Amino acid sequence: MSRVGLLGGTFDPPHYGHLLAAQEAAWQLELERVLFLPARQNPLKEGETVTTVEDRCEMVSRAIADNPLFELSRLDMDRPPPSYSVDVLRLMHTPDRELFFLVGADILPELPRWHQPHEILRLARLVAINRPESPLPDIAALEAAMPGARERVDLVFIPGVAVSARLLRARVAAGQPIHYLTPPAVERYIQERGLYRID
Repeated sequence: MSRVGLLGGTFDPPHYGHLLAAQEAAWQLELERVLFLPARQNPLKEGETVTTVEDRCEMVSRAIADNPLFELSRLDMDRPPPSYSVDVLRLMHTPDRELFFLVGADILPELPRWHQPHEILRLARLVAINRPESPLPDIAALEAAMPGARERVDLVFIPGVAVSARLLRARVAAGQPIHYLTPPAVERYIQERGLYRID
């Protein structure tokens, strides 16, 4: 049975935190590959301005180009919105493939409010990525809200990289450098396209 990681998000823009999380999960859980799935429209972020689908796909493609474990998937991008994780998992699920859904550990308290959270845990193992500066996720609280969840959650600890897409957008808008926060190919693309600038 193949072991495939799925890392979804807006990737607006992708950064080293995304890449490190995917690499550590692949190594620690012995994943054969990790698919990066840019979301067309995150239902939890409705109303926020998002860079175009094509720009975000191109940035992800450039960010992961040098890692043979990583692959861009347009599965979510090419579907009509909104982007529900459970729908993507249903499309990816096959009897010969074990899915590992990578998420930030900070979202675990929100999981019971997601669209069909029990089905998400049935279709995939949930991989909670925890940064060193973050508190440990409260698995007991998740178990209380969703009995049986504990057996479907893996914790992956990554070295500290305090970077977020929101931080990168703010730095670009303020004319601050983003070098060493995102891959050079993504930084060049942002500059070439004039993304995140406030004119």
